Amino acid sequence: MSLAQRDPALHERLARLAGAARMVFVAGLPGTGKSLVIHQLAHLAAETGRTVHLLQWDVARPVFEASAAGARYPVVDGVTQPMIRKAVGAWARGAVVRWARSAPGDHVLLGETPLVGDRLMELARRRDDEAERVLGDPACRFVIAVPSVEVRRHVEAERERRMSAPRHPREREDAPPHVLRALWADLAGVAHALGIATPAAEPAYDPAVYRRVYEALLYRRHTDALTIDTVLPTATTSVYDFAVPSIDLVPDAGEADTAVREAERRYPDPAVAARDVERWWAA
Repeated sequence: MSLAQRDPALHERLARLAGAARMVFVAGLPGTGKSLVIHQLAHLAAETGRTVHLLQWDVARPVFEASAAGARYPVVDGVTQPMIRKAVGAWARGAVVRWARSAPGDHVLLGETPLVGDRLMELARRRDDEAERVLGDPACRFVIAVPSVEVRRHVEAERERRMSAPRHPREREDAPPHVLRALWADLAGVAHALGIATPAAEPAYDPAVYRRVYEALLYRRHTDALTIDTVLPTATTSVYDFAVPSIDLVPDAGEADTAVREAERRYPDPAVAARDVERWWAA
């Protein structure tokens, strides 16, 4: 039994996506179950005989930070610097096009797109390029993972526990609890700017507000909101442990270095990049 089968409605929707979509990008804040959704989609897709490719923020990003140019922008207190975010986004848009050109029809690309703070927000933006045709196709779906308050609370607690006892090396790249809280505060500010919610000194997670913000961010894309009401049993496993083969879509060192240098050419003043990232939702 897959984990998602504990929730039949969730399992049915994931199975439909895994079998029919060409690309599925799971959007949402860290700590909302995106990685678990991708994990389950991968296994369901493999069960139908499809070859699974993965594009994940926390897998691709370290390659940029480790590049010669990227070394100028190290992670600070668990937070990725703006120049790296810009570089990853630009690279990802081109990578999606190259994948669509070369991957056979029985292959599927599953992506993790946080969007918040300009983390792969480039895939949601409209551009006059070949990527727009690929990303705007109905076979490309953007899934918004929307956990209930109880599920969100459980995920945050599990994240805190695993910071000291990770079950997989990739869990060390997960956003720490204080970053999760800061990102929700950021999104609450966006909700206010978009007229979706009133401001609050200490905004509490609200699934309805969260969903409406992400739907607004993704209005140019084909979206599916995926409500997650059930706490799935993951205490003894890791969402990064795949029992099926998968191929990571990541840049090589040269590609990453080139993307960072291109971002530097676009933003010769890093402060301008930082201001752009602060208004990531407005572009």
